[in-house]
Amino acid sequence: MATIVYREEMAQGTIILNEIEAPRISRKAKPGQFVILQADETGERIPLTMADTNPEKGTITIIYMVVGKSTARFKELQVGDTYYALIGPLGAPTHVEKVGKVVCVGGGTGIAVLHPITRALKEAGNEVTTILGSRSYDLLIMEEKMRAASDHFHICTDDGSKGHHGFVTDVLKQVLAQDDIALVVAIGPIPMMKFCSLITKDKGVKTLVSLNPIMVDGTGMCGCCRVTVGGETKFACVDGPEFDAHKVDFDELAKRLASYLEDEKKSMDAHKNCKVQ
Repeated sequence: MATIVYREEMAQGTIILNEIEAPRISRKAKPGQFVILQADETGERIPLTMADTNPEKGTITIIYMVVGKSTARFKELQVGDTYYALIGPLGAPTHVEKVGKVVCVGGGTGIAVLHPITRALKEAGNEVTTILGSRSYDLLIMEEKMRAASDHFHICTDDGSKGHHGFVTDVLKQVLAQDDIALVVAIGPIPMMKFCSLITKDKGVKTLVSLNPIMVDGTGMCGCCRVTVGGETKFACVDGPEFDAHKVDFDELAKRLASYLEDEKKSMDAHKNCKVQ
């Protein structure tokens, strides 16, 4: 079992931060890796990339959005409560080296995934430009931590409540036109990653994305997290979660993620009705 030692509600309570006791994982985890959490014995196994680790305290930090029954169950857990199961670190870590000028693009809870990668790239001696996006400023997370990990920092909001009024792709185009960028890392909603990839492919700039397909066992045995990369089937849990963005079939990934939307809605409605009763 893994005990929650700190909890914070972000983005109007729709995004939750948990700092969890996990000394062995915190000592071994690398940027880009993830864990699988289970709220209770009958709960769904949820993969979440670590937003931070603290080996001295023996903790890891995960950030998730409440979107269905399982994450709603996660939200019910408070400081002092425990997750039934915690497995990790899983997945291949981000390959970090000094390449020159890099751009890190994040949206939604993808910003949490992007944070340790951005920090590691800066610590490796790269000049880091960060571009964060959200629908509105009150839904933006981790602004100060991301700003501290960056040399240049941009905020984009769909409604114009802060920073650039528009999409992260608008600013990405500007940065690519002005600087010789060696690497782009884009993590967030599938449409955001897809269109960032199209822009950088046109410019010939290496781009990495972190994928979050449906996942069950996290060891490559079940095959649920398969994605098509460069025309080949890959498993995000062992081959990823990071892949060359220019080779990812984003349209197939989007369809797979939508496979169980109707079932997820039924499960969430039943959970709500159970709580009301």
